[in-house]
Amino acid sequence: MRSIRIVHLGLGGFFRAHQAWYTGAGSDPGEWGIAAFTGRSATLADALSAQDCRYTLVVRGPSSDDLQVQKTLVSAHPGSDSATWRTLISAQSTALVTITMTEAAYAPSGVVADRLVSGLAARRLAGSGPLAVVSCDNLPGNGEVTARVVHELAARLDPALDEWITANVSFVTTMVDRITPKTTPSDVRDVESAGGWADAAPVVTEPFTEWVLSGDFPAGRPAWERAGARFVDDVVPHETRKLLLLNGGHSLLAYAGSALGHETVADAVADPVCRGWLDDWWDEACRHVPLPTGELSAYRSALLERFANPRIRHTLAQIAADGSQKIPIRVLPVLRGERAAGRLPTGAVRILAAWIDHLRGLGAPVSDAGAQPFTDRARSARDVLSLLAPDLAADDDLLKSVESTLRG
Repeated sequence: MRSIRIVHLGLGGFFRAHQAWYTGAGSDPGEWGIAAFTGRSATLADALSAQDCRYTLVVRGPSSDDLQVQKTLVSAHPGSDSATWRTLISAQSTALVTITMTEAAYAPSGVVADRLVSGLAARRLAGSGPLAVVSCDNLPGNGEVTARVVHELAARLDPALDEWITANVSFVTTMVDRITPKTTPSDVRDVESAGGWADAAPVVTEPFTEWVLSGDFPAGRPAWERAGARFVDDVVPHETRKLLLLNGGHSLLAYAGSALGHETVADAVADPVCRGWLDDWWDEACRHVPLPTGELSAYRSALLERFANPRIRHTLAQIAADGSQKIPIRVLPVLRGERAAGRLPTGAVRILAAWIDHLRGLGAPVSDAGAQPFTDRARSARDVLSLLAPDLAADDDLLKSVESTLRG
């Protein structure tokens, strides 16, 4: 029987291509089993449970696939199963809680805080000792963000619980990277044909993967470094590089590229116009990443190779979702930094203008729980900026540049 040592919140494709893969590759079979919970729906949990939680990881290179059957997942549960969540978090054997949700889930009293505080309260009552919480979401300082929302909620509900969390729970900061597009019905058919079994929940991913972590693991952890993970004192430079260059580049292509009729990242980056826009953005963004120039140049080259992989169908519509949460962390830091230096950044302006066009109905459809206040104001760039970043709304030169770049 595989032992459950890790409880995960956010059962989805990325988790299964990234943290679950690292755990399987970096530990002995059965030593670090994972119990995973969906955010809401039971559909994926039911599908995985029906096949003993095995699934196929399709590592899709430019010319061929490598099919890897993953067995690290021990159990899968719907997010509504709060009793099992509390039971597993409170178990003495549980050493880690990992998270892959969305940026919006980290709102005060949101899903992340609610689930963690509930589970940690049960662990305290059970006397099960310390553990580590490892956020694997695209948030700057994701460990610190997780700690803040957990402590804020715990302090309101039970100050003694908050003190226990301070003494017993570490919040690890990470940078994660592996492009994992949504699995299609065609992918499911191809896996059955090539793999010889009817896998209802395969995951398609790229060959590249990266994981950088910083923090303490008071109850132990898998040997993730065997699979290539890096443990550092400061994640921030690596996190900034990824957020601005990869994620910011994705946002550019999602809004500006879809407005030109492109459907995927590979389609957009093959367009010389989009490629030129990408270089403009990267030139600006690199000025705000505290890493050596040579390392940044190599990273840009690797990104172009990854983006251009025609067999990774990473849709721009998928990337465009939740823009109201993503633009502030992917684009605004560069925009503010450039304006503080006296420069008018055309690349950053283009992303912001393309996002406003997106809110107006151009390109990829809006799929964003936080979009309504912005779509209500989308006819006025100044009104959008006033809501998004009041300090920038007062910048007349910036506003003129945004307005002149708008297409819709």
